[in-house]
Formats: sequence, structure tokens, C-alpha cells
Amino acid sequence: MKNHKSLQLREPIMTPINALLELTLGDSYSAYETFQDALPDFEIEQKWQWYTPYKAWLARGEHSWTTSRGTRKEKNLFWLGVFEDYFSVEIWFKEKNRMEVSKADVSEKTAQLILNTETFGRVPTFPVKFKITTAEPLADIYTLIECKKKLER
Repeated sequence: MKNHKSLQLREPIMTPINALLELTLGDSYSAYETFQDALPDFEIEQKWQWYTPYKAWLARGEHSWTTSRGTRKEKNLFWLGVFEDYFSVEIWFKEKNRMEVSKADVSEKTAQLILNTETFGRVPTFPVKFKITTAEPLADIYTLIECKKKLER
């Protein structure tokens, strides 16, 4: 959420609800609903949380599973931020997985984004960021979510 100054949902006492999201997202709300409806198919639970550094509500998509030894594990698969008239989804990958992620069955535009995105952090990672106003990029997001589930388990 690099450009966090234009993030919406800036009231810590107002937990995001569908009516507020619909008002903020406008025409993009239908793409948001489509995205939300697909999350159970990927065994993902979206959790809203207030993040003080950004002074905004962000959602994270978590995948939970139980190991063969009975240990409960959770993995953050994406971050979602709400902006005026659109929402963004960021999926972070480890640098060591970049080439494998770039071979995923995604559009040419997304493949180029994967290859050209800058690396960050002490543990090198890179984000794949989507600005969503329509349902068009959702197929690539779903593919990358599945890829992340397999790579980083």
C-alpha cells in the first residue's frame, strides 16, 4: 500500500461494512463482490484490521490449514486496500520464487509486472499489485493466489 495517502476507510471506529464499501468503491463495487464471492472457493478468509501506520483499514486474505501432525497454520496471501472508486490487491512473493511465479498462467501484462517489479526488504520480496475497477484482472489474481499457496506452504 505504497500510496497510502489516498487510502479510504480512515475512521478507526467504523469497521468496513458492505454499505460503506459500496459507497466508497462506486462502480467498482461489483468487482469487489465478485472477488469476495470467490474467496471461499480458495479457502481464504478475509479479515479487516485497523493499521495505525497507514491510519486506515486494510484487509488481508488468510489461508488456514492443519498439518499432518495436527498443527494449525495460517498464511497471509494478499492485502486489500480501498481507494476512491477502486480497490487494490497486493500479493507478495519471495524473490527466490520470481521465475516460477512469472511462468504462471497469467496475462502478458501481469507476467511483465512480475518480472519488472522492484524487490524490497531484508528477506527479499516483491509485490504484484492490481488496481481493480472491473472483474478483468481477477482471473490473474486467483491464479497467483493458488501459486502462492503452493509455493510458500
